[in-house]
Order: sequence, then structure tokens, then C-alpha cells
Amino acid sequence: MTDTRTRIAAGGRIVIPAAARRAAGLNVGDEVVVRVEDGEIRIMSLRCAISRSQAIVRRYIPAERSLVDELIAERREESKRE
Repeated sequence: MTDTRTRIAAGGRIVIPAAARRAAGLNVGDEVVVRVEDGEIRIMSLRCAISRSQAIVRRYIPAERSLVDELIAERREESKRE
């Protein structure tokens, strides 16, 4: 995709060009994550942000380990102590 110029409107609103929305898989009503990094504003879909987070966690947690199962077991142990 090529660069496209746009303007910031009243209230800080900006129109994301249709081609950019299509390329990012964004649709009307989608939640997005906005991050300022190295002076740039980066906008990504919530799906993309979650996928990136999951990829980071996968680097440190083996596939056969279930953090959910561990959390449930911890909660059950806590409730037994109450």
C-alpha cells in the first residue's frame, strides 16, 4: 500500500482511508488498539493485538503447559483454604 495523506479534524478525528482499512482488516465498529511508538501512531485491530500478545507468551510458555489449568487449580486450592 502506498502512503496517503489525510488531515486531523476537530476533536482529533482522523479518517483512515478505505484502502488502509481493507489492508488492515478493519471494519466499521471494530475495536482498535492505538499505540505511540518512536513518534509514530500505530493503529491495529484488537484481533491483531491479541495475536501478537499470544505470540509473545508462546515464546516463554511451552505448548504442553496450560496456564488456564494452572490458574483454575490455584483458585481451587485457595477456596479450600477459606
